[in-house]
Amino acid sequence: MHEATDRLLREVTRRTERAIHDRDCPAITALQGDRKLLLSDYDYLRDEPTAEAFEHRAAARAREIYTVRFVFAVPQVWLFTDETIYGRAVANLPLHEGEQELVVWTAFDLEEGVDYGYLPYARRPGGEPAFDEEDQMVITIPTRPKGNYPGFHLLQDLMQDGWRPLRDAIPVRVELRSLMVVEVVQYR
Repeated sequence: MHEATDRLLREVTRRTERAIHDRDCPAITALQGDRKLLLSDYDYLRDEPTAEAFEHRAAARAREIYTVRFVFAVPQVWLFTDETIYGRAVANLPLHEGEQELVVWTAFDLEEGVDYGYLPYARRPGGEPAFDEEDQMVITIPTRPKGNYPGFHLLQDLMQDGWRPLRDAIPVRVELRSLMVVEVVQYR
């Protein structure tokens, strides 16, 4: 990951952490191009059409500032199985067995391509979230995100809408460490 993208990722995850401490769960994206823009949407987790609409609005803004990198992050709850990752919106309710609260992110850089990852967090007995940036995970296995993965529509919009500088610059970068394909499936 490019150093500037890593800095942007840390900034966005810190902002997301502060929101979670305040019991908010917004999607936050940072777009960096001619200037840096920070966008957030507190309704992102309500449903898929709302999430997709925010990502389309973010893509429009990204084109306006000739974005060279972005980070998109949102809190979610994931349940990991051997073949699939199930995801749902966060709630201030107890987790079901095997569930993990995470800040899920997508990071994109023109030079380095796309990275996917997450920052898990735990809750103290009083319900206060506890984060450790050392726990940040970059998914290093071949990954095929679906349309409901955070940042998917933003990335797709920038690649497919004819904005040639972005589409032509995306390198193919895959680290083969496993043959597992990760798919996030929404559940409630």
